[in-house]
Amino acid sequence: MRFTENLRKLKKFFYFTQNFTNLENHLITAYVGLGSNLGDRAGNLLLAVRGFLEAGFYVNKLSAIYETEPNGVKGHEKYLNLCAEIRVTSVSPSQMMARIMRIEYLLGRRDKNLKKPRIIDLDLLLYGNFQCHTELLTLPHPRMHERKFVLVPLNELAPHLLHPVQNKTIQELLEVTRDDLEVKRWNPN
Repeated sequence: MRFTENLRKLKKFFYFTQNFTNLENHLITAYVGLGSNLGDRAGNLLLAVRGFLEAGFYVNKLSAIYETEPNGVKGHEKYLNLCAEIRVTSVSPSQMMARIMRIEYLLGRRDKNLKKPRIIDLDLLLYGNFQCHTELLTLPHPRMHERKFVLVPLNELAPHLLHPVQNKTIQELLEVTRDDLEVKRWNPN
């Protein structure tokens, strides 16, 4: 039963890959959120950025690093978060997500439980204006517009970027978010 279920998920996942056959020279701008609250948090973020480069992604811009309270849990260490603007060609959203998951795995992330501390957490937030909802990938990220720890660094990179579902700019989303958790620019000293 589990094998059949996983096979069905993989078929859906690769369906999206097949529908992006005309990506040969088409440049896509994507945004990825990065977070870490275990071990050398800043070092983990740096290793993830290196992983992007090794995965064939062009890292166009990085936001500053922000220190943030854990969202929805008590007793966890604070996170370091940042956002990356990445440009890709010949890479579908599902292929990009697969590469991102591989980076997480290579950096030691084994458990995708939402309520546990993380060595690294990489979220594909936006892939151009593309929208999809599968078991493995939802674009845009379904909770990004509710999270200050995503909106603050993303606003630094692209304040006028229009969210394809909310029809508001990142700056507008940040202004109306109900998230009151502290997000402050990280000072390593």
